[in-house]
Amino acid sequence: MGSTQLPPGMEDTLAATSAAAAAPGEPVEMVQLLGPDGKLGSDPVFSDYAKRIDPEKLRVFYTDMARIRRFDQEATALQRQGELALWVPLTGQEAAQIGSGHASQPQDYIFPTYREHGVALVRNVDLAELLKQFRGVSNGGWDPRENNFHLYTLVLAAQTLHAVGYAMGIQRDQKLAAATDSTDPKAAVIAYFGDGASSEGDVHESMVFAASYDAPVVFFCQNNHWAISVPTEVQTKVPLANRAKGYGFPGIRVDGNDVIAVHAVTEWALEHAREGRGPVLIEAYTYRVGAHTTADDPTKYRESAEEAAWREKDPLDRLEKYLRAEGLADEAFFDQVKADGDELAKYVRSTTHGLEVPDIRDAFASVYAEQHPLIAEELAWFEEYSAGFESDEETAH
Repeated sequence: MGSTQLPPGMEDTLAATSAAAAAPGEPVEMVQLLGPDGKLGSDPVFSDYAKRIDPEKLRVFYTDMARIRRFDQEATALQRQGELALWVPLTGQEAAQIGSGHASQPQDYIFPTYREHGVALVRNVDLAELLKQFRGVSNGGWDPRENNFHLYTLVLAAQTLHAVGYAMGIQRDQKLAAATDSTDPKAAVIAYFGDGASSEGDVHESMVFAASYDAPVVFFCQNNHWAISVPTEVQTKVPLANRAKGYGFPGIRVDGNDVIAVHAVTEWALEHAREGRGPVLIEAYTYRVGAHTTADDPTKYRESAEEAAWREKDPLDRLEKYLRAEGLADEAFFDQVKADGDELAKYVRSTTHGLEVPDIRDAFASVYAEQHPLIAEELAWFEEYSAGFESDEETAH
C-alpha cells in the first residue's frame, strides 16, 4: 500500500480525531470555518483553501443552496399532490452538497446515492430530469456521460463499489496517458453515501479495495444523524471519519452545514486523490431536517426539539449572515435569488406535468437483446390482462 502524504498540520488533526475513538463521549475534532453565527474562523490546514474562494464564488454558493432548497420544496409538493410516486428531500444538507460539488472538476466523476440533488445542480444536470425516475417514467433520467454525474443508486451503498472500480479504471488510464506524455488533467471520483449506508458491507469492501490500490476516490459520507429511524449512535460508537484509520487512509470530519469548510476539505481531498496519494474519507456532519423520504414520518422517532436545535445551524442562514455582514451581497441580490428559485420551481412543475407515460411494452422489449420465450409469454399475459379492462369499459358504456 502506498504511503499517504498529508499537508502540514493534517497529522495533528487526524490524530486528535482518532484519539476521540477511545472515548465516544468526548468532543470530536471537526473542521469548521463559518460558524452558525455567520462569523468566519480559521483552521491551521484548511484556511488556505478557503482563501481561494472569492466573493463571487460565495454568492454562487448561496444562490445554489437557495435554488436547490426551493427545488426540494417544489418536488415535495409535487409528490404530495400525486405527481411523483416518491421524493427524497435534502433540506438541511445543502452546504454538504453544494460545497463538495463545487470542489470537483469537470473531469472528476460523481457517484451519488438518491439524495444528491444539490450535486446534480452543480454538475449542470437538468433538475427536471431528476423527477423522471420518481414519477416512474424512466429508470434514470439523464445521460451520465454528459456531466460525469452517474444515475441515482437506490440499492444502498452499491455506488461505493462502482466508484472504486471506476477510480481504478481512471488510475490505469492515467498510467497509460503518462507514458504518452498526455496533457489531459488528472481525474478523481467522489462516492456519496449516508451514515446508514456506512454499515453496509459494500462500503467496507470498497474501502478495502480503494486502500489496497491507492485508488483516486473520495468517500463523502453525509452523516445526517438518521438512517431512516435509526440514530447514528446506534450504528457506531466512534466518529465515522475514524473508520478510515483502519484502512490506512485519511479521515476528516467537517461541519456539513458550513459550505466554506466543506468546499475546502473536499478540494484538498480531491487534490490528494488526483496526485496518486490514495483515497480519503470525509464525514460531513449535518442533519436531515425533514423526512427520510415522503413515505416517512420523523415525528414517530425523534423529538421536535432536536430538529429545532439543528435549524439554528441552518447552512443558508449562516452564509447569508456572513454575506450581509461583510457587505458582499445586498437586498437586490437576495431578491433575485428568490425570484430565480421561484422560476426554477415553475419550470420543474410544468416539465413534470408534461412528461408522457411510456408504453410499458417497451420494458418487455429491453430485457434481452433478442427475443426470449419467457418474456414473450409474460407479454402475452399482460396483453390479455389489459384487454380485460377494455372489455369492462365497453360493458359499462
